[in-house]
Amino acid sequence: MARTPDLDALLDAALRHVAFDGWSAATVAAAAADAELSEADTKALAPRGAFDLVAALHRRGDNAMKERLAKADLESLRFRDRVAMALKFRLDAMPDQQVARRTAAFLSVPIHAPEGAKLVWDTADMIWNELGDTSRDGNWFTKRATLSAVFGSTLLYWLGDESPDHAATNAFIDRRIDEVMQIESLKGKLRQNPFTKPFMDAQAALFERFLAPNGQKGSGLPGRWESDA
Repeated sequence: MARTPDLDALLDAALRHVAFDGWSAATVAAAAADAELSEADTKALAPRGAFDLVAALHRRGDNAMKERLAKADLESLRFRDRVAMALKFRLDAMPDQQVARRTAAFLSVPIHAPEGAKLVWDTADMIWNELGDTSRDGNWFTKRATLSAVFGSTLLYWLGDESPDHAATNAFIDRRIDEVMQIESLKGKLRQNPFTKPFMDAQAALFERFLAPNGQKGSGLPGRWESDA
């Protein structure tokens, strides 16, 4: 008798095959058999096949990170350390590196790359929202774009990291965040410089026209443009 359709059960079953068969139709079929799901139920749970399982795995990691952040004592940390902690929590939620490498290879295929980028963006969006970001203008975009780049580069570094407890990756995260903070510090100095302030003011005026999607948190891309009309 077929079991009640359950995406988590299908994903758990798939993870036992990914290291050998990658995120493939063969993996989906084997996972469905292990989970005792019919072809129709499998199609209903994952209409895009392996990609829906990859997306479910990514969101599972995001949710695990969110749960740990909710329990962490963030108030005692500097803001840059809160961001670093969030990234480290997210890496702790990654599957083993062999599965992660298969996942990275799957998402690097051109047809999957746009959706893969969206998943990374969603992770950055969740981090900013959990850390209390209230920006709704162009800064909403730049914060998430910057953190997406940091997270993406960190993932690539982590895939090749064989140091104990991923100490090298943790140091890499700290360096990347320090670089971002230096950029923010430079922007602050440019705003105070009488020669560069007009350019920074013009940029700020432009950014004020960009609004976060629907004015709501967690709604993803794209955003909105506010005209003078």
